[in-house]
Amino acid sequence: MRVLVVGGTGFVGRHLVARLVQGGHIPLVLSRTPRDLPKGAVHIPGDITREVPTLEGVEAAIYLAGIIREKDQTFRQVHVEGVRNLLVALKRAGVGRLLHMSALGARRGTPSRYYETKAEGEALVRESGLSYAIFRPSLIFGPGDEFFGKVLKGLVCSPLPFIPLLGDGGFPFRPIYVGDVAEAFAGALERGLEGTFDLVGPKEYTFRELLALVMRVVGREKPFLPIPLSLLDRVVPFLSRLPFAPLTQDQY
Repeated sequence: MRVLVVGGTGFVGRHLVARLVQGGHIPLVLSRTPRDLPKGAVHIPGDITREVPTLEGVEAAIYLAGIIREKDQTFRQVHVEGVRNLLVALKRAGVGRLLHMSALGARRGTPSRYYETKAEGEALVRESGLSYAIFRPSLIFGPGDEFFGKVLKGLVCSPLPFIPLLGDGGFPFRPIYVGDVAEAFAGALERGLEGTFDLVGPKEYTFRELLALVMRVVGREKPFLPIPLSLLDRVVPFLSRLPFAPLTQDQY
């Protein structure tokens, strides 16, 4: 099957493109800049947030594009306008199948622009009239991930003599392996699965427990320093305005 993959050069995209090639499919990877792709994948230059691509010969599409902090692109551009442009292109080309990456907790009416725009993107897919599957993954881990490999590792390996903890660190997560996320998308594509699905791992961890796991892996030992949420409520909005904020309002 010839499958357009938007966001195929990102963390999840690289694993999914490799899985599609292994499954005998031809991934057509739409991205702004070419990166190393496995043999059998085809790069298509383009920016889904700015243009409606031409989709000759495409049989299905997968939308993985997403950002967790705004830099050169906004949440609305990536999570809403990009989806809208892809839907226009799919309908114009007569492609009737779309798999969409959302996020666990995506819903309207929250203080988070990330969740708000993810929910808007979901609504566009549901109202499109296409055959669709929407996946909402929890934290995704694996080689090259941002949260475990950079955020948590950065907290553990910083020069500080302690690890700052948000509140009591009791927030629950169910992390999922990136290979399982890729398999969920590929399996849904191959079996014609439809609907909206949460993707979570088999075990629940608190934020404190995840930091402790990272400490054990990297061989560090530091005490936790809980930071009251009442203080973070006041500090984080100010920090979010800084160009290299360690924690943005949406992440918080």
